[in-house]
Amino acid sequence: MVTQMSSESVLLSATAVDHVQETPFYIPATGPLARPRRSLKSNDTFAVLDSFGDIGEVAAGPDGVFHCDTRYLSRLQLLIDGGEPLLLGASLRDDNSALRVDLTNQDIYFGNHLALARNTVHITRTTFLSQAMAYFRFGVRNHGTDPVELTLSLAFANDFADLFEVRGMQRARRGHMRVAIVSANCATLEYEGLDGRLRSTALQFDPPPDDLRTNLATYRLRLAPDARQSIHLAVMCDCAPPAPSFTRTVRSATRDLKTAGAAITAVESSNEVFNEVLCRSAADLAMLNTQTAQGDYPYAGIPWYSTTFGRDGLITAMELLWCAPDTARGVLRRLAAYQAKTNDPVADAQPGKILHEMRGGEMAALHEIPFGLYYGSVDSTPLFVWLAGLYAERSGDTELLRELWPNVLAALAWIDGPGDPDRDGFIEYQRANEEGLSNQGWKDSHDAIFHADGTLARAPIALVEVQGYVYAAKRVAARCARKLGHSDLADALDAQANELARRFDEAFWLPELGTYALALDGDKRPCRVRASNAGHALFTGIAKPERAASIAAVLTGADMFNGWGVRTLARREARYNPMAYHNGSVWPHDNALVALGLGRYGFTDAVERIFIGMFDAAAYMDFRRLPELLCGFRRRRYQGPILYPVACSPQAWSSATPFALLQAMLGFEFRPEQREIQLTHPRLPAFLERVILRNLRLGAQSVDLLVEGNAAGASVRVLRNDGDIRVVSVHA
Repeated sequence: MVTQMSSESVLLSATAVDHVQETPFYIPATGPLARPRRSLKSNDTFAVLDSFGDIGEVAAGPDGVFHCDTRYLSRLQLLIDGGEPLLLGASLRDDNSALRVDLTNQDIYFGNHLALARNTVHITRTTFLSQAMAYFRFGVRNHGTDPVELTLSLAFANDFADLFEVRGMQRARRGHMRVAIVSANCATLEYEGLDGRLRSTALQFDPPPDDLRTNLATYRLRLAPDARQSIHLAVMCDCAPPAPSFTRTVRSATRDLKTAGAAITAVESSNEVFNEVLCRSAADLAMLNTQTAQGDYPYAGIPWYSTTFGRDGLITAMELLWCAPDTARGVLRRLAAYQAKTNDPVADAQPGKILHEMRGGEMAALHEIPFGLYYGSVDSTPLFVWLAGLYAERSGDTELLRELWPNVLAALAWIDGPGDPDRDGFIEYQRANEEGLSNQGWKDSHDAIFHADGTLARAPIALVEVQGYVYAAKRVAARCARKLGHSDLADALDAQANELARRFDEAFWLPELGTYALALDGDKRPCRVRASNAGHALFTGIAKPERAASIAAVLTGADMFNGWGVRTLARREARYNPMAYHNGSVWPHDNALVALGLGRYGFTDAVERIFIGMFDAAAYMDFRRLPELLCGFRRRRYQGPILYPVACSPQAWSSATPFALLQAMLGFEFRPEQREIQLTHPRLPAFLERVILRNLRLGAQSVDLLVEGNAAGASVRVLRNDGDIRVVSVHA
């Protein structure tokens, strides 16, 4: 994902201390991580639990219940007679609505006497979220032949840590904690922050515990053979309304997730594993989808980026545009609402600039971090213009285009004004203050942009992919301007795009490397480095057609393609490290954009190679879920990919990757005014014999399509057409 402030995250050692001090938004990988983690989310609330359903005894790493960038529960541990239960199994529902964990008791002794044999008591533990509340149900059943007595305890605590504290930042001062037992069945934890805000966590137990203290609820259970008892706990962030019934609320949460996922085109294939990958991706996208005042927005990822990110939301919407165009509506409206209107160096804001990131925690309110509303990305603004035009063309929604047109014009003015301070025609970045991001493209690690000898590039920096984004933005904005009757502006934008493409090729092409430079530094010297960024030049169409074959060969050669996907950086480059965040790892979304670019220039063999690598990687993943990134080590036979230790999972633009790869293979083009859907040189990867697309929308109408692979590529058949949509398949 776009990792805002994070530089590459690797396992820390004593020798890494200076590096961490130099990179204040580094995400350290420390603490007990032995138990796998599971994530749940509902709008601005998310939870990270271990495979027992616990939030650990020691609050370390991302464990907890979080709401609006603050941890509202840092410990919730189930104990049976003071000891840990035994894990039988844990499963996350296919729709991500709930986590179910099956537990049993250990052998419990009283002195030398075996008081309770293991596997006698079964505990079914169910957790789900709804709005600003977390719900926990403990179903206890005696499977023994004799009555049993046992103590079931829930140890709880909270630190009200800001998410950036959880990520590892140290604070000189914090607010004041207090705990209050307000009744026999409710404990309230409170924190008065330095920002003057009172934050509270209420724990409501049903039935009331036999003993409730400031950090422990205890039930003394007596169960006859085959007897059952249920215990419910509702954890409410900032005094949310009293919890309704468990069953009714879990049904409501499930229904909300189902509704959120209904807008996406359903895809069924001949490969069951791929079906599982797609189902998980769709469920993750539905879970990350968040209701905002401007519409639904895909939050970037759990745990570190569960908030509005400009770049992430825009690229996720682009990846899904063919199959879920409505995603773009909420993204565009929300980012338009927060488009910068004034100069603010602390926030790196300038009029017309599009948001990079927003945060709602105490540290953001106190400006201990600059991300309350932060605009330090160079690419969100051209991506906004590009997506606005692509959405209008995909959907035919001229009404929204007219609504957003002032924002588009303001963004274009920023691109040609503050975004290009030396007026050389290339958009550049240089952070406005020392607290912000030093690199402001999608590879925002402090060491991601460098020269062939490893020397870091000096700002202002013009990134290769960002020039492509500007080119694509102006091309589509020109078409939109003509549609709205602004022919003079359209002609000017086309002329600017033509000139940018010409100057781009002159300045960025490196014949000795067979690819485009990673960037131009502040002295206009090219960074002669082979990186995946050049693949984005194919994605945008700025690359000359005669350059495409060479770029494709570099991207899919042994130095860059590791068997799972295209590395962010070629092997043998000075700063290559397969465990680095941006300098040698493999990012699914990056591969999706590269594949879309390769498909645009007709390199379907290369697209298929990437698609197969990503599919194989997903097949090895827990839940068939593509994470934020993978380590870039070379693929080995009979072994899965090597995981990156603190990657977000799920992560929005990784979840959208399988759908984008399908688009790259099938070559969809949508013409709502002509009521036509075209597939250009459609083809299926080797692991798929056929694909059925249901509810592929064009305006208010939709079709179902069957795509079957054959020697010529793929055949397309219409299974259902609820209007007069014309489906055209173009073959070579």
